[in-house]
Amino acid sequence: MALARTIHADLLRVFLLTLVSLFAIPAATLVFTEYALRSQDAEFLQAMEKRIAGDSRLSSADKTEATEFYRSHPLSKACDATAPEDKNFHDKVCSPYSMQWQFHWADRAAIWTIVLGAALLAAALVLGALAFANRGLRYASFVAGWRLMTVSSAVEVVLQSAMLVWLSFWLTAYFWQSYYVKLIALAGIAAGAAVFYAIYTLFKKLPWGNEIEGELISQADAPRLWERIRQLAVRVKTTPPDQIVAGIDTNFFVTEAPCEVKGRTFQGRTLFVSLPLLRVLDQTEADAVLAHELAHLGGGDTRSSAALGPKLLQFDQYTWKMRSGGLTIVAHYLLRLYRMIFSFALARDSREREYKADRVAAGLTAPHAIVQSLIKISAYASYRNDVERKLFAQNREHDGVLGIARFVADGLPPYASSDVFIEAMKTADVPHPYDSHPPLLERMRNVGHHVPESAYGAIVATAPEASWADDIETAPAIEQRLWSEYEQRFVQNHELSLAYRYEPATEEERAVVLRHFPPVSFALKNGERIDITYTGLHPGADGGSTIGWDEVKGLTYKDSSFGDTLIVTHHDKGMLGARTTKVKLAGLGKQKENFKAAVGHYWQRHQIMRAQQQRQQQQS
Repeated sequence: MALARTIHADLLRVFLLTLVSLFAIPAATLVFTEYALRSQDAEFLQAMEKRIAGDSRLSSADKTEATEFYRSHPLSKACDATAPEDKNFHDKVCSPYSMQWQFHWADRAAIWTIVLGAALLAAALVLGALAFANRGLRYASFVAGWRLMTVSSAVEVVLQSAMLVWLSFWLTAYFWQSYYVKLIALAGIAAGAAVFYAIYTLFKKLPWGNEIEGELISQADAPRLWERIRQLAVRVKTTPPDQIVAGIDTNFFVTEAPCEVKGRTFQGRTLFVSLPLLRVLDQTEADAVLAHELAHLGGGDTRSSAALGPKLLQFDQYTWKMRSGGLTIVAHYLLRLYRMIFSFALARDSREREYKADRVAAGLTAPHAIVQSLIKISAYASYRNDVERKLFAQNREHDGVLGIARFVADGLPPYASSDVFIEAMKTADVPHPYDSHPPLLERMRNVGHHVPESAYGAIVATAPEASWADDIETAPAIEQRLWSEYEQRFVQNHELSLAYRYEPATEEERAVVLRHFPPVSFALKNGERIDITYTGLHPGADGGSTIGWDEVKGLTYKDSSFGDTLIVTHHDKGMLGARTTKVKLAGLGKQKENFKAAVGHYWQRHQIMRAQQQRQQQQS
């Protein structure tokens, strides 16, 4: 229930931000142009009536006719007056690029941009709703939505950027009879960058990859396993996989998307098997899992995912790139809203596919086999995650081989008999890289075999008499290589985490921090320099007085033709508000961006370290 409320709140938030992003700028433009046009209408009519009344050359009838003409032809309608008798009025009032001409077309642009935004919002909702119908219509609706949303969002960026630049001049010019070049320049630069970024990203081919971490299992390496999979495929009425990849991740899956394994690209059907999980499953339980995965192949699930997967990934990449392009944020939330709606359709379909695959597996093996395999996989994944989380949380460096595989294998039976295990299993999901799997209890009900919580421990603690891992001749060597590579990455990431966590308090901790945050020096004019270290900023050639990171509340970089300045805002107050220190950076030149990045990086490290210390104090 709490998760559902969070999802609904997130959807509502994105919907409201979509409304703001689509309509805020055009609505502001429309309100401004309508106000200005109505005001000009009143002022123009008043001026013309006064001029006509004071013109002694006109007869009473001529004055009445002239007055009626201007009353029936307000200034705001001059650009729309295309009749032959109105040509003179149109040409005088609405000459190209005149004030009246600009306000007229800005008003029309605002109206049509609002119409476009409403149409896009409606299209996102309708196409999102169609995705719930069936798999074929879902693919067609996403392809249509993908093309419509990405192209139209770029159009939105162009239109709203142009409006923003126009407003930056006319708002001040209209109300205060002056304009600010810097404001217009800033708006123009932001708008130009947004338009370029949106169009460039639209036509740029975004990367897509499907790398699987594992090694190929040939038929010679595991002839009995291959034969068993072919037998199950016949019973499922599907074609067996073209290749089997073995790894150490805590899941099984199939895919028909092109995938890369150890630098080689494979086409066709790929089955991934987890060697650690095969070691905890007996052969009947593993058969149930394999049948489940083959059922995905037989049901067309993987074919649909292979076709849709790359498009989803590219759409997601485009969506998040629109968030980082400044004014392109106006396109981000519409794309994100459509993606969220589509995700709900995918999640519902995913649950139905899992239920169907479970029923197929239960029918080919036994209901208890699929249920017990789910319990064991959930338990192993939960315990391994807990072990790795505790290892990563340790506040000391890890030396040598961690031995995660053996630690998990030995510790799983005792874990299965603990109270923590039962609590963890109540909300356990079976891990999977592509689908949103239903909770364990729902999957039990689906196959008609219920196992009480009190029996989970015994199932997990029971070691299989024979496993399919034993029939893979290369399994031990593959596991050793993969675990070695995995633990090396784990240790490296853990050390980087320690570099952020340590203050440091000892020489050993200081050595870790310095490996990732060594002193960085930037040369300035007249032989001066500024050093950045994990302790703070050190201005001056002789080291100067250090500005410790604990003293820093905020940092502002100011460009100047006479030399840039870094303004450090402190936590304490000065005579006129917050105390500041100005660090002169004359001569920084082309090092500017590197300097900004380094200052931000080292200051961020210090903030993370202090936050970590506060959490530890609160927990203790």
